[in-house]
Amino acid sequence: MLPGHLRRLVSDAETYLGPSPQHPWYAGAVLLAGRGGTVALHEPIGMAVRYRAYDEATDTGVEFPAAEQIPMAGDTVFDLASISKLFTSILAVQQLERGALELEAPVASYLPDFGRAGKQDVTVRQLLTHTSGFRAWIPLFNAPTYEEKVRLIYDEVPVGAPGTAYLYSDLNMISLQLVLEKVTGRALDVLLRDEITRPLGLRRTRYNPPASWRPSIAATEDARLPWSGLDRGLVWGEVHDENAFSLGGVAGHAGVFSCAWDLAVLGRTLLNGGSYGRARVLRPESVELMFTDFNTDFPGDAHGLGFELYQHWYMGAMATPRTAGHTGFTGTSLVLDPTTDSFLIVLGNSVHPVRSWRSGSAPRVAAGTHLARAVAVRPAHGRTAWFSGTANSATATLTLPALDTSAGRARLGCDLWWDTEPGSDALVLEASTDGGAAWQPVPFTTTRRGDGPVAHEDGSVTGWSGRVWHRLTAALPAARALTLRWRYTTDRLYVGRGAYVDGLRAEAAGDVLFHDARPADAARVETAGWTASAD
Repeated sequence: MLPGHLRRLVSDAETYLGPSPQHPWYAGAVLLAGRGGTVALHEPIGMAVRYRAYDEATDTGVEFPAAEQIPMAGDTVFDLASISKLFTSILAVQQLERGALELEAPVASYLPDFGRAGKQDVTVRQLLTHTSGFRAWIPLFNAPTYEEKVRLIYDEVPVGAPGTAYLYSDLNMISLQLVLEKVTGRALDVLLRDEITRPLGLRRTRYNPPASWRPSIAATEDARLPWSGLDRGLVWGEVHDENAFSLGGVAGHAGVFSCAWDLAVLGRTLLNGGSYGRARVLRPESVELMFTDFNTDFPGDAHGLGFELYQHWYMGAMATPRTAGHTGFTGTSLVLDPTTDSFLIVLGNSVHPVRSWRSGSAPRVAAGTHLARAVAVRPAHGRTAWFSGTANSATATLTLPALDTSAGRARLGCDLWWDTEPGSDALVLEASTDGGAAWQPVPFTTTRRGDGPVAHEDGSVTGWSGRVWHRLTAALPAARALTLRWRYTTDRLYVGRGAYVDGLRAEAAGDVLFHDARPADAARVETAGWTASAD
């Protein structure tokens, strides 16, 4: 991995310890990144415990005395919040392997009372992919007993028919918890210990950490009404989520505590096809199933079994159709990219001292984009290729000198690599015959090794190319002075890994008009935002 981009990953993350834009995005964080069996970066920044309270009147944090504040450490333990859903999902897929669960079976076949209120057709798969029709959440913590909380779920009426829409809901994973406990006869925390943490040696991963762990746990929120559902004061060493807390700290949607290293082991286990060292917790085909998009009917909401897929909003440029991950409300995220065999963990305490200080996912996006840049794209020819960059809200152009194609039968050939935010960002090949006053798209064809040709009639590419080079050919119009350019345009939100062009060669009537391998030709290329890149 390229060390310069890893250094920038850390330095960028440190900027979010300051106003982002008004308040810090987190009080501190632990960053861990790697590829294959190598952890290339493991860096704590900021504070694990800084504030003892939140002052609503002044919108400021009330700090502990300096001697009582606790800096982040590499092994700081975090409340993972919704990353807990991944553990629940893995436990469910294990039961699929063993035949105790069926993916398309109605949940009511395991929990008859679940079938009340129009939920009789909801399947296990729909719980795992958030297509059950459940609304996002309900305040279970208002019900006084565990039995009454469960009854609220059983009595919940779906907001839509199952399988007709994507709606992320904590209730899906709490329901899955109830299913798992029913079919196994074991509580969820026992399942987690027996089936995942003990086999993989995850010694700092569990529900309800003991009091002795508290000094090594990152604090979360000064939880008080009205911004919190419960009046608890500073939450530190207990689960932050109100519903999980009311369920005794053990819930399918939240409640797991862990550290960056343990999550890295879990990530490597999945990228390895379900095994780590001598331990195996899933079959390779089960991991593949978890990383398969079951939500193709809902564009933008790609989802495997428990895992979210292809989400630029927190994965940044790591996002591909095969990239899997999840976030947690407390400021946590895990991203796994099977294509590059890379992994990224960002654990932040972003609700410390209060949830309203955190906005968006900018630190996660920045970290994902830096890690994606740290995985090199090698030129197709020679030492360098033309690279578009990864700036937001930008237009980058790579312009060739004017060519005389009037002899006819002119063609352009090159190698092309692209990974953009699909639909929003695009790379376009354009031509001008009037010195650049007006530009028209040039249709072209791309061919990937082992595949047939793909026509791009609008002269553009967008989305993901499979992280491989494609061969491009284009017929060029006849003109005395034809100017060609590549134009890469991005919107203000997210970017992919960018675009690369290499081996540009234009011919007409058997003559080579331009070839970027010739130093004199390469020197005449005009770049705005593009660079000659060796990576």
